Amino acid sequence: MKILGIGNAIVDVVVKVDESFISENNLSKGNMKLIFDENEFKKLISNLKIERTISGGSVANSIVGLSQLGNMVGFIGKISDDKLGIEYENGLKKENVTYFYKKKRETLPTGTCLILITPDSERTMCTFLGTAGKINENDIDEKVISQSEMIFLEGYLWDEGDPKKAFDKAINCANKVAMSLSDKFCVDRHKKDFLDLVRNKLDITFANEEEISSLIDAKKFEDVITFGKEIGKQLIITRGEKGAVSIFDNKVTTSKVKENLKIVDLTGAGDLFAAGFLDGYLKKLSQEECLKKGTEMASKVIQQIGARL
Repeated sequence: MKILGIGNAIVDVVVKVDESFISENNLSKGNMKLIFDENEFKKLISNLKIERTISGGSVANSIVGLSQLGNMVGFIGKISDDKLGIEYENGLKKENVTYFYKKKRETLPTGTCLILITPDSERTMCTFLGTAGKINENDIDEKVISQSEMIFLEGYLWDEGDPKKAFDKAINCANKVAMSLSDKFCVDRHKKDFLDLVRNKLDITFANEEEISSLIDAKKFEDVITFGKEIGKQLIITRGEKGAVSIFDNKVTTSKVKENLKIVDLTGAGDLFAAGFLDGYLKKLSQEECLKKGTEMASKVIQQIGARL
């Protein structure tokens, strides 16, 4: 297997809202909020018009993108044997993703992410992890990991206790490890642990400019460049309208964004960028070509509703 994703198995519920909904519910625009109370989540979603429901989760979106590009891929993520869980598994199978998890009826339901799209196409997320956040060591298949060229992890999955143990187990038996920092919320919550991962345990780190700047307390982007050269690992940074940057082997490679796009929804831009980049990486393309493939995939997904092509 080329690459195995391990992440939160989340069903995305896409909704269009105005700016006032974001402020009235004390949400941080463009970021993710974790909701721990199922009733609070149900109340938030109760009066909204749902545009689309689709199997999601950051790494799962990337893995589907890699499958669409012709790679043999798999995914590990925890669901419950409920309606959404069945939909989730079927969504992966439809995209030729091998799902390495045997679902059973769990105490908590399958996780759900409410994706709020404002008129400027920015996405703000409210996530009820449900059983996805209860992943543990027993859910990690060492044999499948050792037989994969690489694993791809997400910062959203990291948390103290069982998820961290699952994370560590996966990293320890992997051939190569790539990870997305996922969100500034995750970075700020786990800064010390994430910094250790980036410096010492990951082969490739994906981050946007806000996330990596928060991680290292950068005052300017040159600080990020310096950090990337210091760690001696591969650091890939997306910068919105400024394009993307790869820092690897003491070399900085840049890529411009595609112009004149009709942007509809920024959900999944980072996920599909990672898919394109990793597809190039697995095919041993140059850094320039990897960035180009990432940009192409991201450009496609932001011109539609939802995080998958």
